[in-house]
Amino acid sequence: MRYPGLVLSVAVFLLVTTNSRPPLHAFAEQGAGADALHRAFDQILDVNVRDGLVYYRALRASRAVLDRYAGSLNVPAATYQSWSREQQMAFWLNAYNVFVLQTVVDHYPLNGTSKAYPPNSVRQVPGAFEQLKHRVAGQSLTLDEIEKKILPPFKEPRLYLALGRGALGSGRLRSEAYTGDQLQQQLDDVQQEFVSEQTMINIDRSANVVSVTPIISWHDSEFIAAYDKGATGPMAQRSPIERAIVAFVTPRLLPLEKELLQKNEFKVTYHPFDWRLNDLTGGPPK
Repeated sequence: MRYPGLVLSVAVFLLVTTNSRPPLHAFAEQGAGADALHRAFDQILDVNVRDGLVYYRALRASRAVLDRYAGSLNVPAATYQSWSREQQMAFWLNAYNVFVLQTVVDHYPLNGTSKAYPPNSVRQVPGAFEQLKHRVAGQSLTLDEIEKKILPPFKEPRLYLALGRGALGSGRLRSEAYTGDQLQQQLDDVQQEFVSEQTMINIDRSANVVSVTPIISWHDSEFIAAYDKGATGPMAQRSPIERAIVAFVTPRLLPLEKELLQKNEFKVTYHPFDWRLNDLTGGPPK
């Protein structure tokens, strides 16, 4: 069971023990495996995240632990290269997610003035995704560079749905770190959650409209490569990305939703991305 009231006590305990432990990246270098590196992040998420929402105020109060974990991710390139593909993918998901949390905490509470985004959006932080650099695996990278340069070679489009962009429109931020040995199950969970979250997909049977997150359109080539296997009959007239979306969601849809897609009379649209902060401080967003 997870207890929000333990936030400060856990933070104090971790701070007190900080100086008595070796650097976190040493676990990865001393044979404990790459997954051991993320134990601290697992504790951070366990205490501060509920149903994808974050207690940012509490997280700011214990930010030394957050910063220490983020700093541990600057492992030697040779260490990173020695990991399995699953360990590398888990590493980048955790890195992206902790850097977003750091960015929010650095400026919390958010109350920006740009009319292009909600006042409490992480987008109110200048250059949050495209300019701010983070030291990770011997490189200096922005969040956009992780998403657009590091992740594509893995050819696993579900990774983009696992990125916690600090927004309600993102995939649900998990209350646990990603790990190599659990990654495939965790990504299966992400795919399952996709069809049950209206921020990800909304199937309107009365209007014959399937509205999906723009995250799909941002990475359409990767979703097409992974899920569009071609089609015969009426579905062949669909665009490659529409066929990819159908293939991605159909196995996990309810019978009536599957029936709508099988009739092949639906229209695919992309709904606006919700950039409101995924903040649970003071209660769920309204």
